[in-house]
Amino acid sequence: MAEIKVLVQGGRATPGPPLGPALGPLGVNIGQVVAEINKKTKEFEGMTVPVIVKVDEKTRQFEIIVGSPPTSALIKKELGIEKGSKGGEVVGDLPFEKVVEIAKKKMGDMGVKSLKAAVKNVLGTCVSMGVTVDGKPPKEVIKEVEEGKRPITA
Repeated sequence: MAEIKVLVQGGRATPGPPLGPALGPLGVNIGQVVAEINKKTKEFEGMTVPVIVKVDEKTRQFEIIVGSPPTSALIKKELGIEKGSKGGEVVGDLPFEKVVEIAKKKMGDMGVKSLKAAVKNVLGTCVSMGVTVDGKPPKEVIKEVEEGKRPITA
């Protein structure tokens, strides 16, 4: 079983590099693979998404496994911004509900045991990006989560 790992633009994979040249020698229908990747990554349009293509070289059957974009990319998409802060200025304000939504999407990739831990991870990314949460500094919101003042429902 051959395994190809690539980064693609969500919903916009093409048969060109890096995908086409890697798939060509495996004898799969590149058009079908690209179409399947685009279908599975459509919700991440405009973001770079990690994708693994597993190909059975005997049967030419393939399986597409889509990872999720980096936490920072999900935050930027939610806020409609190009990049995070430089020099500590605030670049946007994220509602706490959106932090929880992002944490739910990323939880499987984070290697955390609870949604609370995933939420704190997302809040940590907000700190480094210059993003406030409900108008407050993310570190303050992390304290509120730890103290149980911000209930997190699955």
